[in-house]
Amino acid sequence: MPRNIILIGFMGSGKSTLARILSEQLGLPIVSTDDRIEQKEGRSIADIFKDSGEASFRDLERQVVLEIANTQGVIVDCGGGVVLNPRNIEILRKTGTLVYLSCQPEEILRRVMMQPKRPLLDVLDPLAKIRELLKERKPFYEQADMTLDTSDGDLHRVAREVIKEIK
Repeated sequence: MPRNIILIGFMGSGKSTLARILSEQLGLPIVSTDDRIEQKEGRSIADIFKDSGEASFRDLERQVVLEIANTQGVIVDCGGGVVLNPRNIEILRKTGTLVYLSCQPEEILRRVMMQPKRPLLDVLDPLAKIRELLKERKPFYEQADMTLDTSDGDLHRVAREVIKEIK
C-alpha cells in the first residue's frame, strides 16, 4: 500500500480541490478530517464551534487524526488548524508525506469570502484575522515535507509537483 498524501494549510489554500485532482489522477480515496468530524458529530463544523467551542472541536480533530493513522493509501484533506496540536503532525508524518499548501492572505480572503460558515473569520476585519492565524500557524505548517504555493490557483500544476515528489 502506498503512503498517504497529507494536505495541510490554511482554509482556502486549495486542499479540498487538490485532493480531488490527486484522487482522480492517482485513483486514491480522499479522507477529509472535517467531513469525518461532521459525520461523527452529526452537525457542521460551524455548529460545533458555536455550541461546544474551539477546544472541543480540536479534541474531535485529534481523535480523527488517530483514526486516520490506521489508514494507508489515501489522500488526507486536513482542516486548517490540525497542525496546532504537535502530536497531530507527528502522527500524520508517520503515515505519509505532509504537503503544505501556502497561499497569500489576500487570495485566501477572496476564496473564503465566497464560502459560508467560516467560524474563525466571523470578525470585523477578516484579512487581519487571516494574517494573525497564518503567523501563528506558519511554524507548524513549515514542518511539512514539501511546501507549494497555491496563490496562482493552478492546482493542476501543484498536483504534478506532488506526484513528482512522491514517485
